[in-house]
Parts: sequence; structure tokens; C-alpha cells
Amino acid sequence: MDSLESIFSMQKELASMMDLSRYPNSLEGKISALSTAIIHEAVELQRLTDWKWWKKPAAFDTDAAKEELIDIWHFLVQASIELGMDPSEIVQVYVKKNKVNRDRQTSGY
Repeated sequence: MDSLESIFSMQKELASMMDLSRYPNSLEGKISALSTAIIHEAVELQRLTDWKWWKKPAAFDTDAAKEELIDIWHFLVQASIELGMDPSEIVQVYVKKNKVNRDRQTSGY
């Protein structure tokens, strides 16, 4: 089992342990809730940066940043699972989109 497959397996196991009584039933509701969670975790990550130019600088906490990034990964992997994606499809779609992004860069996008 490769690393991404291991992550998916661990996420499925974690989800099976959760009380999902407040988790939306529809796919759209699930993706909306997970998107909201990703946004909020991204804000928590961003808050660790010294973006407030008007305040006294603070040291960047790399360990805390890594933890927030992993929180984002949890929700991202769950959203992938909800959409029926497996690690193989993740790589396939990533490669396709990466080509689009590379083409955009070479064409002056």
C-alpha cells in the first residue's frame, strides 16, 4: 500500500469512529461542510503567519503550521472519498490539471 492509499485508509477508519448525526446526508451538503472546514483550517494556518504588518513580528511556528496543514488534508481526503475518488484517480486528475496549469504558464496566462 502506498502512502496516499494509507492516508485514505486511515481517514476511512477515522470517519467510521465519528458521530455523524450532524453530518449532512446529501453529497452537496457534505462537500459544502467539508469546504467550510477546509477554509477555516486554512485561516488557522494563515493566522500563524506574520501577515499583520501593523503588529510586532512574531516567530513562525513551523510545527503548528504542519499540524494545521494536516487538518486541511483530513478534510480534503474526506471530500475526495465523498466524491468517490480513490488515490489512483487523485493522481490521474492531478496530472491532467497540472498539465493545464503548465500550459497556462507557458502561454502567458
